[in-house]
Amino acid sequence: MSSGVTNTTAHTALTARGLPAKRLRLATEEPDWVRWSLIAISIGFLTLFLLVPLLAVFAEALRKGLGPYFASFADPTALSAIRLTLLTAGIAVPANLVFGLAAAWAIAKFEFFGKSILITLIDLPFAISPVISGLIYVLLFGMRGWLGPWLSGHNVQIIFAVPGLVLATVFVTFPFVARELIPLMQEQGTEEEQAAAVLGASGWQILWRVTLPNVKWALLYGVILCNARAMGEFGAVSVVSGHIRGKTNTIPLHVEILYNEYNFVAAFAVASLLALLAIVTLAAKNVVESRIRRELQQTLEPSTAEA
Repeated sequence: MSSGVTNTTAHTALTARGLPAKRLRLATEEPDWVRWSLIAISIGFLTLFLLVPLLAVFAEALRKGLGPYFASFADPTALSAIRLTLLTAGIAVPANLVFGLAAAWAIAKFEFFGKSILITLIDLPFAISPVISGLIYVLLFGMRGWLGPWLSGHNVQIIFAVPGLVLATVFVTFPFVARELIPLMQEQGTEEEQAAAVLGASGWQILWRVTLPNVKWALLYGVILCNARAMGEFGAVSVVSGHIRGKTNTIPLHVEILYNEYNFVAAFAVASLLALLAIVTLAAKNVVESRIRRELQQTLEPSTAEA
């Protein structure tokens, strides 16, 4: 009885919006076995390709017990890799936050020559392989690169040093913040900023008191994704690091070295840090998404009531 009432209500709603009843039948009258088959396929796919590998990492890391697991982190090279990863992400993420916010504000709020070129450049790291981006920095700053001899003459080392790791990480991660902010800022328009400017607010006041409060959750969402990619980046960092143990190895590079040395317990133990980071990132992402949906519903409710 309730199913019939629900279908009738849905039919009325769809008809009122001008949608054909055939679409309603496709959405509500599919056999149960079709729906459950699709659900089973989705769950099976996620279990096989996401859950099982994740469990395998922790199972292999704890295969010899908690003692060897925690001993893997006491190794000086592992501690160095962890510190270097935190340092690299600690520089790259704030840099991308500033760049992403500035680029999104310029693209969404202003019209200027070269706007489409800037958008294309922001998307460039998505199209270029991380290995290629690392090779670009080697070509520029390596000993035989364009600027290598000049840098060497001034005792400045970028490749096979921390600056190279930071540059490579910044390059592969800088689209994340900007790409989260641009659509939202474009949808919000410029009315509030224009009103604040008419009232005498300066550019910084408009940014801090009008723009940022409206995009704070999208900004945090982009920072979370950027941080996760920065800590887990392998390709670009591998090219510019030189794999100097204890000096230029980040966590992913350290895992590779341990695995190649058949030190599987230590390799999976250190890899479990990245797995935990992925879990924390997913949890934080879900929290931020829920806050974004809640604020969107609160924004839409007054307009719906007025209509």
